Amino acid sequence: MNRLIALLVCTAALSACGPESGVGFRLPDGNPDRGREAYVRLQCNSCHVIEGLDLPFQGSGAASVTLGGQTVKVKTYGELVTSIINPSHKLARGYEPSEVVADGQSLMSIAYLNDVMTVRQLIDLVAFLQAQYEVVPPPVEPYWYIYP
Repeated sequence: MNRLIALLVCTAALSACGPESGVGFRLPDGNPDRGREAYVRLQCNSCHVIEGLDLPFQGSGAASVTLGGQTVKVKTYGELVTSIINPSHKLARGYEPSEVVADGQSLMSIAYLNDVMTVRQLIDLVAFLQAQYEVVPPPVEPYWYIYP
């Protein structure tokens, strides 16, 4: 029985190391202050607002996708990098598809970011965005059981 459990654990561990795995991928730490500058310079504020941060919104009528604020789930480094460089991978929830998608792609992927953003700007932007989220416990609804 112990051999079977060990075999299952090894199989699961090895499956995470395939060619599509993110294991071993890590960019250097970024600077949140430079990330804030990159956020404005790359005009992220033309479609995004950051909850609790007073940055001018430069929107042009498209959806204002909110970033930051309280969340019950940690926004991981990998999720933020992926959201920036491959935004069609996972679309923002809570918005009408017509507000965030055109021709099957995220409106953000239609933008020019990957053609003009430097790696330094990317890592600083991720550091800046991570600092804008506050992880809070999920809401718990009390359950009352009344004995018959």
